[in-house]
Amino acid sequence: MSPAVTYLDRILAAHRAADAADGRSIDDLVAVAEATQPPRGWRDALVSAVAAGRLGVIAEVKRRSPSKGALAPDLDPAVVANAYLAGGAAALSVLTDTEFFGGSAADLNAARAAVGLPVLRKDFTVGERDVCDARIMGADAVLLIAAALDDATMGRCIALARHLGLDVLVEVHDEPELERAIDAGADLIGVNQRDLVTFAVDTERAVRMAPLMPEGVVRVAESGVRGPHDARQLADAGYHAVLVGESLVTSPDPAAAVEALRVTLNVPTG
Repeated sequence: MSPAVTYLDRILAAHRAADAADGRSIDDLVAVAEATQPPRGWRDALVSAVAAGRLGVIAEVKRRSPSKGALAPDLDPAVVANAYLAGGAAALSVLTDTEFFGGSAADLNAARAAVGLPVLRKDFTVGERDVCDARIMGADAVLLIAAALDDATMGRCIALARHLGLDVLVEVHDEPELERAIDAGADLIGVNQRDLVTFAVDTERAVRMAPLMPEGVVRVAESGVRGPHDARQLADAGYHAVLVGESLVTSPDPAAAVEALRVTLNVPTG
């Protein structure tokens, strides 16, 4: 039996096809990216939240998802970003994938212009052009999904991102991917609790993997964080931050929803 095709497979196929058809020079893109304004320090914002004794909340601007469909298709990124700021979010994450998530670079620009919080470009990075584009559109951090990249590409993307002043969140789903992220020198690692085949959230995944991360790594739990109970469990497991989208964009009071996730904690900073 052939392996199941996941939603990630379909998304990556589309992004790789677009990258293969992209004739822009990477050297030219790097030059443009180098000339953009300095980033705000996404990782530093999470470390500061922890130093203040609170779980860092990375609040996401997300219109829809492949598994859940429309979440908040008509949201105003600036309004949402201000609500997140009012609730005490440490940082933002903005979906910029258009085909599958309904996001855009314009969403990222609008959210970042509205508040002083640093912003992660949440997208499906397949190569160095994507890293440059993240910096050019104003992102302060870029997402690298371990399942989407071989070791060589991951290493090149991390090196380029750091050259451009971007922080790098490496997302993993299991122990072998975590080992790859550590070997690549990641200092920001996100554990995605969502199963790539069934879309189901495995709440034990992040708890199981937290102790495997070395000191110096800022630990982020992603997906399936529905409220303070989940945040408390992840903080107690040793996470410094949670990345939350669905439960915030669908909340009638996003500011209060963010504040409720900022549970107290006592873990060493990364």
